[in-house]
Order: sequence, then C-alpha cells, then structure tokens
Amino acid sequence: MWLLFLLLAWAVAVVSCVRVCRTALAAGLALHRGADATADADARADDTGADAGLTLYETAYLAGGPHRLADVVLVLMAQQRRLHLAHTGWATVVDPVGQDPVERAALSAIGPEGQRRIPAVRRALTSAEAVRGLADRLVHAGLAAPAAVRTGIGTAVRHVQFAALLVLLAAGATYWAAPSGEVDWLVLAWFAFPLVLTLGTWAVARAEAHPYTAWATEAGSALLRHEHPGGPSRSPGPPPAEPAEPAGPTGLAEPTGLAGLTGLTRLALFGPTALADPGLRAALHSSGA
Repeated sequence: MWLLFLLLAWAVAVVSCVRVCRTALAAGLALHRGADATADADARADDTGADAGLTLYETAYLAGGPHRLADVVLVLMAQQRRLHLAHTGWATVVDPVGQDPVERAALSAIGPEGQRRIPAVRRALTSAEAVRGLADRLVHAGLAAPAAVRTGIGTAVRHVQFAALLVLLAAGATYWAAPSGEVDWLVLAWFAFPLVLTLGTWAVARAEAHPYTAWATEAGSALLRHEHPGGPSRSPGPPPAEPAEPAGPTGLAEPTGLAGLTGLTRLALFGPTALADPGLRAALHSSGA
C-alpha cells in the first residue's frame, strides 16, 4: 500500500513542477515576442515621427489592469459631473451620454435604471468589449501581458500547492496504514523528496512569477517609467495625494513627472489611495451594501 502512495506523491509532484516550468517558459517566450513587437513599433514610430505616448486609459490598464481602468473612467465622469459616486458605494447616472467607447461601456454597465453598486459596475466594465479591445491593442503592441500568461502561471502555482498538500496526505496515509509499532521511517523519508521538490518549486515561483503576473510587460513598465518617472514601478507605495484637477481628454498623454501629475493620472498609476477627495476614496473602496 505504501508503494502506491509513494508513486502517487512522486507523480503529482513531478507533473505539477514540470507544468510550472513549461508555463513559465511559454510566458517568457510570449513576453519576449511582445518586446520584439514593441521594438518594431518604436522603430516605425521613429521613422514616421508618430507620438507613441500612452493615453490615460492605457496608463491605468498597464499600472493596475481593467479594475484600475474602471476606477479611472468612473472618477473621470464623476469629476465632470456626469456620474455621482456616493460614499456608500453606489454609482448614479447624471448625464447618460458617453464621450468615448469606454464611457459608453460604463453607462451600459450601470444599466437602464441609472444606478448600480460600484463593485458590480466595475466587474461588468472589466469584461466590456471596449476594455477588451484596449487590452488587445496593448497586448499586440507588446506592452501588456496576454491573459493566458497571467492566468496560466497562477493556475500552475496553485497546482504545485495542491501537489505539496497531496504529498503530505500520502505520507500521513502511509503512517496511519502501517501496523502499530511497525512504521518504516525509511519509507516515510522517501516522501521528503517530492515534498522538497514541490515546496522548492512553489518558493521559486512566488519569487520569480511577478514579471509574468503583472499587467504590463517589461516594455510596458519601461514606457510607464519613461512617461511618469517615479511611478509605481519605482516607488513602493503611493505618493501623497494632491487635489484633483479637472480631467483632460483621455486620448492625450498626461503630464510627466510626479510634480505635474493630475488627480486622474495619480489614480491611474497608484490606485484610489492617491485620490485627494475622501468621498471618492470611500466610494471606490465601499462594497455598496
């Protein structure tokens, strides 16, 4: 019986660890191809003199993903008095006319009743076609990590965690199945090898998985640092909040440098904690219950 448990432990451990390695390799190749695509796009932009600056929406997506983008569009519309964001966590439509596809998607996420809980609006907006289209453009440009890369690494790491737990359970089953006083400690020692393998792989994955689970690729992070020196990739926490300024057009790049950042750009880079308005911070952090 113990041999069956040992073979099961080894099989699960090896398969899960190999999957992590293969997924990390595939992710690295995908991000490398993205970096090459970014270099080609930069070369074409230099030849044509085109401006490759990031829009506010693109900055928000690269810094915090679709949830950050949803927060930005909601606050932008609130500052322009076209939405009301209550500190209790409800969004209410004031002006039902969107000025761009993402704003129209936000209004559709709120629904025909004109009022909805902000977390529900955020979830609906992150899966909207306009947001997916923006994400696809960033992925194609090599600035954002493909969804398969981010979810694949997370799933593989969870499988390693499950394998480590299964190894422990198999060792425990071997111990309890042995007749009283006849436990072979050498047999139990064989379970230490798959346990060390899974725990070691788990530790390495936790330390090295960040480049594969971040929303921006290395090229995207470099562009964020270039346009906003001292941004989230260099500073461990959000800077002190500044008073929010009137929102500018989302199709234009915002001022660079922390000193020149508007409230919306700080929100895009650092999240709701960078907002100066406590009511907006409470609205974005509230469950709406």
